[in-house]
Amino acid sequence: MKKIDISIFHSPGVNLKTRDAVKLRGYIGNLFRDYSPLLHNHFDDGSFRYAYPLVQYKVINGQPYIVAVEEGAELLRSLFFSIKEIDIDGRRIRLTEKYIGSDMKYIGADDTLWTYDFITSWMALNDKNFKEYLNLDHHMAREDFLKKILTGNILSFFKYMGHHEENKILITASLRGDRANFKDRTMLTFTGTFTTNVLLPSFIGLGKAVSRGFGVIKQQGVESVLNY
Repeated sequence: MKKIDISIFHSPGVNLKTRDAVKLRGYIGNLFRDYSPLLHNHFDDGSFRYAYPLVQYKVINGQPYIVAVEEGAELLRSLFFSIKEIDIDGRRIRLTEKYIGSDMKYIGADDTLWTYDFITSWMALNDKNFKEYLNLDHHMAREDFLKKILTGNILSFFKYMGHHEENKILITASLRGDRANFKDRTMLTFTGTFTTNVLLPSFIGLGKAVSRGFGVIKQQGVESVLNY
């Protein structure tokens, strides 16, 4: 097990659509562009930062969230008082109510089981494994295929958190296919739940496009936000 730093910014007085997460990312990333590439995942030369996003933008139950881990958590705390409004498609929204919560959370695998919900669509597949997935005829084979991808997503998250997991990761999942628009394309995504022996912080993202609000998980039976 390892402890990681996590901060969650939340403005409950705002009503947004799920797809507005990418617009929230664009606004905050541009507003504080000179502060850090962690806010928009691009370096000064325009190249992409190919790593797990340490600052993630989400719309959950119509409300904007910014979830940040490790260096991103410290950065988010430093910017909290400077985030006074957001701009969604030219609509300026003043944040009359906003909160930030911070904590140190354990990550890792042991002999306890936890169940998580995907509260936004999980983008598990890329162009290559999408074709592999479709070529599987039996639903059990597809389920095993997705569980392997989810295990890889968790291990990737651990890698970027500096955690080497020695225990075997066990997963059972109940997932159903869904559709989501991503960069003007309709993508096959998934919703549902999974149970695993891995402890993960609620509100982080797993899979592709997590900085844009995809793949948000929430542990069943815990509070939805950190204590302020």
